[in-house]
Amino acid sequence: MVQTVLTRLATSLFVIFGASVLVYCIMYLLPGDPVLLMLDPSSATPEMIQNLRVQLGLDQPFYVQFAHYFGDMLRGDFGKSMINSDPVLPKILEHFPATLALTALSSLIAITIGITLGVLSAIHRNGVIDFVARLVGLFGISMPTFWTGILLILLFSVQLGWFPAMGSDGFSSLVLPAATLGLVGAGFIVRMVRNSMLEVINEPFIVALRAKGLSERVIMYGHALRNALIPAVTVIGMLIGDLLAGTVVVETVFSRQGIGRIIADALMSKDLPVVQGVVFFTAIIYVVLNLLVDISYAYIDPRVRRAVRA
Repeated sequence: MVQTVLTRLATSLFVIFGASVLVYCIMYLLPGDPVLLMLDPSSATPEMIQNLRVQLGLDQPFYVQFAHYFGDMLRGDFGKSMINSDPVLPKILEHFPATLALTALSSLIAITIGITLGVLSAIHRNGVIDFVARLVGLFGISMPTFWTGILLILLFSVQLGWFPAMGSDGFSSLVLPAATLGLVGAGFIVRMVRNSMLEVINEPFIVALRAKGLSERVIMYGHALRNALIPAVTVIGMLIGDLLAGTVVVETVFSRQGIGRIIADALMSKDLPVVQGVVFFTAIIYVVLNLLVDISYAYIDPRVRRAVRA
């Protein structure tokens, strides 16, 4: 088990490094000069532009810039914003709680709706509940996140006036953004749980349990569900990371002050340290989540646990 964890950890470090390289290359190749965004092009002299470029280290070769950037990241120094010179890491930590609350509530909504509808859809196959569940799954997968958010704003904010359309004040402002992300996540979980339940229901041990006289309720919720949720654990763990990444769009639509909104603004102004810092921070969280899922999967599934011990 220890060897498996160490292997996953080494892979996770490689993923973090790869994500850092990819984002740095993309930002480096984007058109536009960040120095000109910091200075007034109409009044800045060539000497001022060159001096600022030297000060920021942008006059050095690409590999030297990346080496300095990644080395500073490993030391916990995320640099300073090119726009207002604010330290990047404190800015991320200040806005992360809002994003964490959004991700947590949207994950709860996705898991609750997804598992409930997925199980009921499999039990009542080809019935009304199955049709509704499959419709929810199709809606969640196919509908763009920003469009779902706009529809929820028009219905629950503009028409009904139940929730605020934007902002980060109080729980009420969190409901619509979380519902937007939650519906997207629920679509994937519904389909996963439904397919998994249908496979388990047709297994020989379910037939044996029926032959022993156990009630259908005990068979479905006491045995079939437990086995059907094993493969869904991996999907749910990865989905939480996807929901965290999805906050970029949702926080922009609902004007929430989280790290998703920070990186969206930084991309518009080509604020390289902020973009790279947020991506690096998010990549660490995403990798840690997947590592925890891999470890928990070994404990949940007896077959994996026996394979690891062997």
